[in-house]
Amino acid sequence: MYLQEDTRQKNDKHNIKHECFADMSINLVRCKLPYGDYAPMPRVSVDTKENMDEIANNICGKEHQRFINECKGAKEAGCKLYILVENELGITDLSQVHIWQNPRVIYSPNCVQGPRLQKAMETISERYDVTFMFCHPNDSAKIITEIIKQYE
Repeated sequence: MYLQEDTRQKNDKHNIKHECFADMSINLVRCKLPYGDYAPMPRVSVDTKENMDEIANNICGKEHQRFINECKGAKEAGCKLYILVENELGITDLSQVHIWQNPRVIYSPNCVQGPRLQKAMETISERYDVTFMFCHPNDSAKIITEIIKQYE
């Protein structure tokens, strides 16, 4: 189990609580809370990506390890993670990612292309229970709201 602890809470002043949490197999995740010192982890989170280029870089580029750590962390904390990829290419489903053509191919012939990206996304989805969704940027707020409402 995971619990959020506010970063303004001084680490060395709460050792008894921290030991009790550890004894109860509760892991603390330090983050800035808008109010209070402790809060349950969210049950759902939506991570938006500006376009296919951004998700490709997150999964197959320099951001790979950070991205995987976030997916793994969400799963371990019991938080359902949705990745909402905004795009104007008409991609609306993970099964369509294979049609994506990386515009960087002109400069870097070995860069990730749609089929490899789709396979990597499918693997991440299976391994970390991440749901990839796709939409036009104009529909993003509506979809985020719909996802969040499912968990109220």
